[in-house]
Amino acid sequence: MNRELFWFGAVGVTAMLVHLACVSLILVPLGLDPLIANLIAFLIAFQVSHAGHQRLTFSHHDAPVARSRARFFGVAITSFIINELMYWVLLRFTPLDYRVALAIVLVAVAALTFVIARQWAFAPGENT
Repeated sequence: MNRELFWFGAVGVTAMLVHLACVSLILVPLGLDPLIANLIAFLIAFQVSHAGHQRLTFSHHDAPVARSRARFFGVAITSFIINELMYWVLLRFTPLDYRVALAIVLVAVAALTFVIARQWAFAPGENT
């Protein structure tokens, strides 16, 4: 479990930085609305996240790649919906800068993602 937590954190931070950088350094400065930029950044960061978790975090689970990708995408979409709703609330009802609000949301959703990814998305091949 300690190994999983280490790699989950390392992969998650990497994907979060990719996500945050896409929103704040590329997409919003190009004129996109922060919520649309967040969606695009999510899709980019998902690729980083799945590859890292498949190869590093949960590699010892030997989960079939195609199945884990589909399941993890479901986990990621659910997490993203929570992410987007929380982000909207923070943007709408607080004076926080969009970057600070996004960082708070990304960290808050990480624990939920770990549990579901570990128990279901990257579970060994026998689980359905």
